[in-house]
Amino acid sequence: MITATIQGLLLGGSMIIPIGAQNAYILNQGIKRNHHFLTATICIICDALLISAGVFGAGSLLALNPNLLHIITWGGIVFLTSYGALSFRSAWRYQYGKTALGGGHKSRKMVIMATLAVTLLNPHVYLDTVVVLGSVGNQFTGDSRLAFAGGTILASILWFYGLAFSAAKFSVWLNQPKVQRVIDITVGCIMWLIASSLYRSL
Repeated sequence: MITATIQGLLLGGSMIIPIGAQNAYILNQGIKRNHHFLTATICIICDALLISAGVFGAGSLLALNPNLLHIITWGGIVFLTSYGALSFRSAWRYQYGKTALGGGHKSRKMVIMATLAVTLLNPHVYLDTVVVLGSVGNQFTGDSRLAFAGGTILASILWFYGLAFSAAKFSVWLNQPKVQRVIDITVGCIMWLIASSLYRSL
């Protein structure tokens, strides 16, 4: 069981850590100290549900419904393109110094909705959690399968909370106008690159 847990932790980390839409959004919210732990918690809960679904047999259901994945892909393209455009607009306007640290906060409801959109409208999340992790998890049986799922979920918990905490911890430095501008441009590029890859996959 320990081996299965470690395998889940390492594989889960390899799926989560590479920069993606979730990471970019949590980083941004952490820098602004705007419901960043709530954002991380939502990402963790979504990952846990999707990983559990994949490990315990829902991966085949997604594979048999290409139309569902197609709809999710288009939703992701629209959202990620829009979010990237907003990041580029912030960098272009360059008004960071005119607001105090932590200013420009979104409401809790807006943060929840945006986090769910970043997570659930990104087909890569389903492919990584439900399909990839699910296919590996299905190779285990009994308690070992539970241990593998637990390891992958633990990776999600450690990474997302660690990212949110680190971004908030260093927000004084990261929220400097020049640094924030670079971050906004980087986030915009990440969002548009992911949107572009989704479009090419259609």
